[in-house]
Amino acid sequence: MPSAAPSPDLGEPLDPLPKEFAALMRPEVPGLIKEIRVEVERAYPVYARLLNGPNADAIRQGVEQALATFVDRVADPDTSSVLRDELLRKFGRVEAYEGRDLDTLQGAYRLGARIALRRAKTLGRRYKLSPSLILAFADALFAYVDELEAIAREGYAEVQARAASEVSALRRQLLHLILVGSPLPQATIAELCEQASWELPDQCTLVALRAPAPDRIRTCLDRDVLADLGMPQPHLLIPGPLTPERRAMLESALAGAPAVIGLTVPPPQAADSIRWARRVLQLIDDGIVPDQPLVHCEDHLTTLWLLSDPALVTRIAARELAPLSGLTGSRRGRLVETLRVHISTRGPADQVAELLGVHAQTVRYRLRNLDAHLGDRITDPEHRFTLEAALRSLHLQGNDYAE
Repeated sequence: MPSAAPSPDLGEPLDPLPKEFAALMRPEVPGLIKEIRVEVERAYPVYARLLNGPNADAIRQGVEQALATFVDRVADPDTSSVLRDELLRKFGRVEAYEGRDLDTLQGAYRLGARIALRRAKTLGRRYKLSPSLILAFADALFAYVDELEAIAREGYAEVQARAASEVSALRRQLLHLILVGSPLPQATIAELCEQASWELPDQCTLVALRAPAPDRIRTCLDRDVLADLGMPQPHLLIPGPLTPERRAMLESALAGAPAVIGLTVPPPQAADSIRWARRVLQLIDDGIVPDQPLVHCEDHLTTLWLLSDPALVTRIAARELAPLSGLTGSRRGRLVETLRVHISTRGPADQVAELLGVHAQTVRYRLRNLDAHLGDRITDPEHRFTLEAALRSLHLQGNDYAE
């Protein structure tokens, strides 16, 4: 990953320090390195382990390069800092790998600067240097520390960006495997969870989104929410049930974008949950399920069941209503609608008439016609159940079977 471009004030000459001052500082560097090490280990015990561990040589070289480059730049403002920069980026990377923020490293840098300033004051007394020169040295030194911090921050950001990208890819892979639907070896899932820093929940809630999903959604989600927003059918996996806190998070992330919340299920059933949620999303697009910002699949399970195979339902209805096939379309349609209301409400003629908006006598007449054509199909429990399910499904589809 290319390093970020340095800010305009980095790498500027350290004027007004005279070039001759470098000759006074250079012999002090070895002793200064030892003093800084002792003080840093005392103030930041975490660095004692690093300074005595496998990365000790790289750290020592980085400190040496940081001090040497400062001195060299006083002598020659055009001095290259390429080697120093790479070593200091490693400092930032180590902090990221160790899981620390940059405050500790920045504190160590500033402690080193105070020690160097103390040494400069000693030189000033020894060589009777002017106070203005020491002040100029202090200004240049702390400006240089800002530069060192910025370079370390580049290395830190590299690791963070790479880790975020790798974890994001691993989590998308994990989400894909969970939604495959076929049983997976527990060891495979466990290994992926460890690599992705994600804990497999006992239950999960799937969310189907309409494509294209807004990019801003990702930045508003809780850290443990798995997301794949680039798919033709974007979706989320929320660990656990949809608590009020999770719902608030989801509403904030979606900001009005349509979504269907699937059932909360164990991970092995996640494929079913997202399939049902996507089907409800399609039913919203078809105008069958009312459109709302957040639709719960739980509220439309019967609709999902009745419309799970529309072609099959149409065949079942055709079979059950075959005795009405010889009637004209409009008459058949009126009888079928009356039958639907009658068997779904189990109500008397007056109630059916009120629901249909016709006279009760009209309903009685139609019921006698239905009885004449269908016979015991209306009273037989199995046929009655089949008729009710088929007619409810046709009604949801807007099909009154008039043709």
